[in-house]
Amino acid sequence: MSSSSSRWGALAVLCAVIFLDALDVSMVGVALPAIQHDLGLTTSSLQWVVSGYVLGYGGLLLLGGRTADLLGRRRVFLVALGVFAVASLLGGVVDDGGLLIAARFIKGVAAAFTAPAALSIITTTFPEGPERNKALSIFTACGASGYSLGLVLSGLLTEIGWRWTLLMPVPVAIIALIAALKVLPRGKEDRAEGGHDLVGAVTITASMLLLVFTVVQAPEAGWASLQTIGSLAGVAALLGLFVFAELRTRHPLVRLGILRSGHIVRANLGLLILMGSYVSFQFVAMQYFQNMLGWSALGTAMAFLPAGLLVALTSTKMGDFADRFGTGKLIVVGAAALAGGYAIFLGIDSTPSLGGMVIPGMILLGIAFALSFPSLNIQATNGVDDDEQGLASGLLNTSGQVGGAIVLAVVTAVLTSGGETLSIGSLRAAIVVSLVLALVGLAISATGLRARKAVTAEPENVKVYETV
Repeated sequence: MSSSSSRWGALAVLCAVIFLDALDVSMVGVALPAIQHDLGLTTSSLQWVVSGYVLGYGGLLLLGGRTADLLGRRRVFLVALGVFAVASLLGGVVDDGGLLIAARFIKGVAAAFTAPAALSIITTTFPEGPERNKALSIFTACGASGYSLGLVLSGLLTEIGWRWTLLMPVPVAIIALIAALKVLPRGKEDRAEGGHDLVGAVTITASMLLLVFTVVQAPEAGWASLQTIGSLAGVAALLGLFVFAELRTRHPLVRLGILRSGHIVRANLGLLILMGSYVSFQFVAMQYFQNMLGWSALGTAMAFLPAGLLVALTSTKMGDFADRFGTGKLIVVGAAALAGGYAIFLGIDSTPSLGGMVIPGMILLGIAFALSFPSLNIQATNGVDDDEQGLASGLLNTSGQVGGAIVLAVVTAVLTSGGETLSIGSLRAAIVVSLVLALVGLAISATGLRARKAVTAEPENVKVYETV
């Protein structure tokens, strides 16, 4: 993959796959009310259609990233993409809610291996600096566009039948797999040295799965129940064992020293908040637009169109903006736009104003994604050695997916606190959760700017990419 044409050809395939991964998170969103009606799911159980995917994705991302480093990124990417295609087919044909959730979980597991493998292929192919920033901005633009435009595509497909939202990725995944076999070379690739940290892999994977499962189940079981408290204690014990193992093994799954980098920690927290708040807001918006206002799936999708178009049209420029302004400033502006978008939607009522609430709010959310998503990916992988790029990307994606599952569980608990019947009050309270998180994210991102100013000025001919 030494020539420019082969590098950019591989990038095109990787972008198609990350588009699919992101599409699968959001595309089911508009179809949720139809799935709920056809399969007889409650609002609390409905979240599992989303959380099942996120559980598999977030629970195994660290293992997926490190496996790509150790076994070969091409091999891991191709196998996981094949599994993704098969699971997509199964999800589209089942008639039972439990089987649908199981298929979604398997797809999430597959995505947990494709996403970090794809990102690490890019970061080990393109040199750090403007060229990598351009590649990453295109890559993350495809991910952000897939997430944003997935809602619009879902609305179109749901008008035909909700199963098409689950079946549509199948042919795309197969085409991408065939293309990947051709454009991702079979030549020898660099792999991280060391053996497999089995204890670390088992404990971190088990802890992430148990954490997400516990938080998703907590609203139904009760936050103060013995089940929830016992499960959280189990998470703490597994994490403690994981840290102990990583400190003692010669070849850890996660080199804990990577978390000493302030910009990496801020990037992970930033994506956790961005995805956690927005996945939850999307769930609330679907309930509001379709179940309370009676909008069609297509009408609901059109409400999200401004955000999707903004992301699709502007995200590819974020690499240039990062070169010019630095990722820290872009993330701060994005966090402010995110908070502003949620604040506008606090004005929901039985007769929402398109010009006064829906369109302005969605435009702000689109700006937030377009600025923040690529910038967080650039920031999280800068300054990381090639043999740990899979780890860095796995950490970042884990933050986003686990954040989405945890916040969605909390928001669902708020939304259903008064029973299955929706009210304007419960909807506003649920949006407040996303708003508070966005404000926390704004405060965290602002600390990065202060830390940046505290660094000794670099020579004029050296470009600094937010490695504070």
